[in-house]
Amino acid sequence: MSITRFGDDGRPGVLGIGLALLSALTFGTAGTFGGSLMAAGWTPGAVVTLRIGIAALVLTIPALVALRRMERRALRRGIGEVLAFGLVAIAIAQLTFFNAVKRLDVGVALLLEYGGILLVVGWMWLRHKQRPRRLTVIGGVAALAGLALVLDPAGGRLDLVGVLWASLAGVCLAVYFTMAGRAESAVPPLVLAWAGMAVGAIALGVAAAAGVLPFRTSGAPVTLLDMHVSWVVPVGGLALVAGAFAYASGIAASRVLGAKVASFAGLTEVLFAVLIAWALLGQSPGPWQLTGGLVVLLGIALVRADEQQGDRLADQSEAPAPAASVSAENAVSAAAAS
Repeated sequence: MSITRFGDDGRPGVLGIGLALLSALTFGTAGTFGGSLMAAGWTPGAVVTLRIGIAALVLTIPALVALRRMERRALRRGIGEVLAFGLVAIAIAQLTFFNAVKRLDVGVALLLEYGGILLVVGWMWLRHKQRPRRLTVIGGVAALAGLALVLDPAGGRLDLVGVLWASLAGVCLAVYFTMAGRAESAVPPLVLAWAGMAVGAIALGVAAAAGVLPFRTSGAPVTLLDMHVSWVVPVGGLALVAGAFAYASGIAASRVLGAKVASFAGLTEVLFAVLIAWALLGQSPGPWQLTGGLVVLLGIALVRADEQQGDRLADQSEAPAPAASVSAENAVSAAAAS
């Protein structure tokens, strides 16, 4: 399956960044919606299972249409990819994240989770020989500095168990970006999102039925914007906005941008989540967090610029030799032959 990478054409690059920002914005609502449900007595397992289960149902019809266009050989080849993506990048990732949100502020949990972008850079280096260039290193350091600022080290004490859950979520996030960004994948983004969420929901449902996963819901109203609303509102937001749309657009963006750029662009989810949590839950960011957000954006801009520069250098190295040079080489060859 041929995917136009970021830098091959200006329009796909802009489209990829736009999709990545939309995905980050919609993913950023997950902590707020999920946090409101858990505050009302829901367990993380119940929140995650309903989120990805309903999202999979919503995407079923468009995904089946896309499946009809796939070759059977490609479909069989993608089964292992779908299973791994659904179990690790969706089910386990969501469980670890919501367990972190239960003990940490939404913004803090997301920042720790997005430490997983360093694993993406390391994987691209080790697996694909894409050694990080200077701007990527500088951008990565800036992003990490921004993360530290948003964590506000002068603030309150962090829950160590929550930090552990968020760090495990970071590992799963790295798996998400590396798998979603595979341009050679035979599985279309919409199908991967749908099938992955279906696999994840089934796995979590089996675990809940076996008593391994605590599963508890509540019909009590939840609090959003200092108002009491039905639990249907945050569940719908999780499934439609932070589930179906967020995953489908995020995978599509990763296919266009590649895992490294998409993972750094995804850091904007942290900024969106902090602002959304501020508006809906009253978790107001401090001056350290606001400053850190700007530093994170600077880091993303540097990584994006580095990727563009790398693409230009690659294009120049693959360009055909000038006609004059080719003629000179032919003349030398002819003289040698005579």
